[in-house]
Amino acid sequence: MSEVACIDLFCGAGGLTHGLIQAGVPVVAGIDVDAACRHPFEVNNGARFLSKDIKNVKPADLNKLYGDAKVRILAGCAPCQPFSTYSQRYDTLTSPRWPLLYQFARLVKSVRPDIVTMENVPLVEKHAVFDDFVTTLERLGYKVWKQVVDCTHYGLPQTRRRMVILASLVGKIELVPPTHEKPLTVRDVIEDLPAINAGTVHSEDSFHISSKLSDLNLKRIRASRQGGTWRDWPDELVAECHRRATGRTYPGVYGRMSWDAPSPTITTQFYGFGNGRFGHPDQDRAISLREGAILQGFPTKYAFVAEHGPTHFKALGRMIGNAVPVALGKAIGESIINHLGISAATNLANSGGAPDATYKSLVA
Repeated sequence: MSEVACIDLFCGAGGLTHGLIQAGVPVVAGIDVDAACRHPFEVNNGARFLSKDIKNVKPADLNKLYGDAKVRILAGCAPCQPFSTYSQRYDTLTSPRWPLLYQFARLVKSVRPDIVTMENVPLVEKHAVFDDFVTTLERLGYKVWKQVVDCTHYGLPQTRRRMVILASLVGKIELVPPTHEKPLTVRDVIEDLPAINAGTVHSEDSFHISSKLSDLNLKRIRASRQGGTWRDWPDELVAECHRRATGRTYPGVYGRMSWDAPSPTITTQFYGFGNGRFGHPDQDRAISLREGAILQGFPTKYAFVAEHGPTHFKALGRMIGNAVPVALGKAIGESIINHLGISAATNLANSGGAPDATYKSLVA
């Protein structure tokens, strides 16, 4: 009999799954509508991938994947774009992504996993769908912990804050205390990667590839300093949109990262120099796909495409930028392991039962 099994909804390329596995949580499957995620998810994690819209996922599908597992964990990160700061400028209420948390809740209500975890952008907390999700968990008898987490406290070399939910039918649960007093920096994780030029790929790692730069943007990045902005440039290099009063309040584009600080938040367009502070600290190019993945916590050898497969910046940038940071996934996994190893046994003892060997085995 399998003791513990986790299913990762909206699994993407496997950031959350990889972190959970690093912590010792067995992940049996991931589900995502994007079929391109199959290769990175399965090859790097040894778990099954189902390409399926969550609206079409039935409770029976999850029960079959769980098999005879005694402890069931349901994890996931519904696509966060409708809740992001950028999206608040637009009417996103009609976005098909808004109801995805309700679909998550539907599956929780039917399957009743022992543990539920969800992460998203901090602004999700301001929306009714988030309150409804938490209320659903509480009505079902889950003890719910929720908090905005600074990922640098858990070893992510990137400025990234995320709303995390941990919920348990076993008893009180919470995220493990911060593991890193001092944040990791860009230097700590990518300084040793081989140098490449804009628009080129490294011969030994096809994922260490940088997007091309126009002649104008090459001049701009050469005029940029670490941690600086386009305001440092000579006037003739400044974009017309930034000369206007409305554009002067957006200094966080066309900039270089700083070696000795965490990177800015990695977005789905991190591979473009003009899309944020995504310039390499001292090479005249935007960071490569590999560097972006490493800053998201993925191991250096994490395979995102099949050998000799095509490299599409837009699709791969979306895959990496949307991923749950691996370091955060590991912290969530460690929290679950600790909870099942201690709190569950205590809860059973308090109810008159003997501590279950299932939970003991997790911390043996």
